[in-house]
Amino acid sequence: MKILVVDDERDVKILFQQQFRKEIRNGELQFAFAYSGEEAVRITEVMAQEELFILSDINMPGMNGLELLKTIKKKFVKPSPVMMIISAYGDEENRNRAKNLGADDFLTKPVDFTLLKTKLKELT
Repeated sequence: MKILVVDDERDVKILFQQQFRKEIRNGELQFAFAYSGEEAVRITEVMAQEELFILSDINMPGMNGLELLKTIKKKFVKPSPVMMIISAYGDEENRNRAKNLGADDFLTKPVDFTLLKTKLKELT
């Protein structure tokens, strides 16, 4: 499975590589990282769409995660990549906005990697 992680915090790359080192080593998961919504859109244009899973933060400069969600869901009509929003703001307003825009799931920061791994396994 190919996973695109979108977050303006660059240390997220190291965190995900540490948490998923076994799955990466076994070839079960392939990660790509984008540090803005705009960069994520460019990456999705060159990545194979099958089995694409996008994890995106909400608060980023430029195109935020909700705008990215809207763009991705509009751009890839069928099949649309699975997209999960990750945010430090787990309030109902953000959850509802993400759901209404087509988010497949919503997690709060700090990320519970055990829960995330369970959700990823359910998709495969």
